[in-house]
Amino acid sequence: MKVIIVEDEFPARKELRYFIENNTKMDIVGEFDNGLDVLNFIQENNVDAIFLDINIPKLDGMLLARTVNKFEQKPKIVFITAYENYAVESFKLEIFDYILKPYSEERIISMLHKLEKSCNIAHEEPKQVPIKGDKGRVSNKINLWKDNKIYIVNIDDIYYCEAKERYTYIYTKNEEYHIRECISDVEKIINSNDFFKCHRSYLVNLLKIEEVVPWFNNTYLLKLNDEKYEMTVSRSKVKHFKELMNI
Repeated sequence: MKVIIVEDEFPARKELRYFIENNTKMDIVGEFDNGLDVLNFIQENNVDAIFLDINIPKLDGMLLARTVNKFEQKPKIVFITAYENYAVESFKLEIFDYILKPYSEERIISMLHKLEKSCNIAHEEPKQVPIKGDKGRVSNKINLWKDNKIYIVNIDDIYYCEAKERYTYIYTKNEEYHIRECISDVEKIINSNDFFKCHRSYLVNLLKIEEVVPWFNNTYLLKLNDEKYEMTVSRSKVKHFKELMNI
């Protein structure tokens, strides 16, 4: 797990390094005293987490966090700061943790263990089944994640899949799961003629479509599961979709 420390006060930086090195297996790949150098570094290097002070030169920590939040692959951010008035905005940015200085040893160690566990769970998500051989699909199941647990889901129960950042989110009638694969790889894993990639971000189960509505620019709006789920067919996919649905 690769992390960086962003703190313009050397004693505070040294103290945090001590706790990380003596309580985790994290690899500290950089220390910075200003936000601009951090931004340049993470644009060229992958990191899993950033320990970030808010009051830093050149590019303050909150502005840096807003920028990082727009990344396709977002490192987790832990604010360690003397300022408590940014906590609400941090929550909106889905910051991993917000620690006020001066912090206790118990507080910082607890956060480090929680962070390490969280990142290890993400990294250890396995490649998914089903396994395919000469005789076709061995299993009609797929391993999906929800609430840090693996669920074995019947592929026929899937309504659609949606690409979001590093993950693909998968929806059944009443549940939402995710898998750390791009949607093109999920399409290969499912490997079923019942599923159609109607848009670069959507893979839909054709058997779950309940209504096809003519939409803008000669496209279609698809309604699934009593109109609970809706998605569009992109213009480049319309011709193929019409052939599949005999429209």
